[in-house]
Amino acid sequence: MPNPGDPSPPRWSAEESFLELLTNTLDNLDGPPRGQFLQRFFRSMAQVDLSETQSLDLWEQALARKRELSESIGKRVVLQAALVDVLASENLLRLPILMEYEEFRKLQINAATDPLTGLYNRRFFDDYFEKELNRSIRYSHRLALVVFDLRQFKAVNDRYGHPQGDLALRLVAETLRKSMRTSDYAFRLGGDEFALLLPQSDPEQAAALSRRLRTAYAAAIEPFHMEIPLALDYGLAIYPDDGDLQEVLIRVADERLYQLKNGGHPSRPTAAAPEVARPESAPLEMPAPPAVKSSVEPATEARPSSSGAWTSGPDRRRWERVGSPSCRSG
Repeated sequence: MPNPGDPSPPRWSAEESFLELLTNTLDNLDGPPRGQFLQRFFRSMAQVDLSETQSLDLWEQALARKRELSESIGKRVVLQAALVDVLASENLLRLPILMEYEEFRKLQINAATDPLTGLYNRRFFDDYFEKELNRSIRYSHRLALVVFDLRQFKAVNDRYGHPQGDLALRLVAETLRKSMRTSDYAFRLGGDEFALLLPQSDPEQAAALSRRLRTAYAAAIEPFHMEIPLALDYGLAIYPDDGDLQEVLIRVADERLYQLKNGGHPSRPTAAAPEVARPESAPLEMPAPPAVKSSVEPATEARPSSSGAWTSGPDRRRWERVGSPSCRSG
């Protein structure tokens, strides 16, 4: 844990994080798509109509201005301030702010969140994990990664249909949100896979939270009297105890999840909470879910077991590994 006298690590606002993620995404785009996106970006954000060439030029000016301002004042300047400065200097800032707040929120939500659950999405997981790991390394803080999936989720989709499966996923998101600290991040990685990033959490704290979440989810799903006993399985990894690379921590957490799923106990102190008993033949009575249908159907695919051998079967969860920086799917 940090000493009381240690400087607090800087925290980014949602707006700053969004613009930084936008910068990283644009760096990976070729010229024409990049220009087309920026043209729409400036039209939406600043209500100005520019050519693709002008949009590219303004974006490069903003990045250069951000570096100049940061160097001149000796502090990090956010990209939003640099954009305002460049647009004002070009007499293109028609509003006293860079963008209408509601328009910005819509763009931010679409880029950062999963539409079904409202949690951060896979792309933001990659981005935040890298930032939080670097922050933990810099300030000598611990960082816990917990990965979750739903045991027998595919069976729920097969038996009751995707609307009920979507409800089960939304209940996971609600359970995570109720138990998080303000400094924690929750993500839906895809299908029935979720993750938590817990800054400044030691193994005991992360394990205790994981057990509470598992018990809380069992209590949340019980009133629906499913004949299929869904359970929230988890595995955790801790920086620096289990490694100092994203891909290593992801692999360790995934291996421990499978140990729990296959009836073992993770090597961390993460003993599972008792299952909540459910009636075996009670009819399924579920409320009509919102008209949002999941576009992801967990598939039965081959995956490596904890021993390294590739196996498959209907009782296995969908193998959708969390991508490391070297194999992101975007």
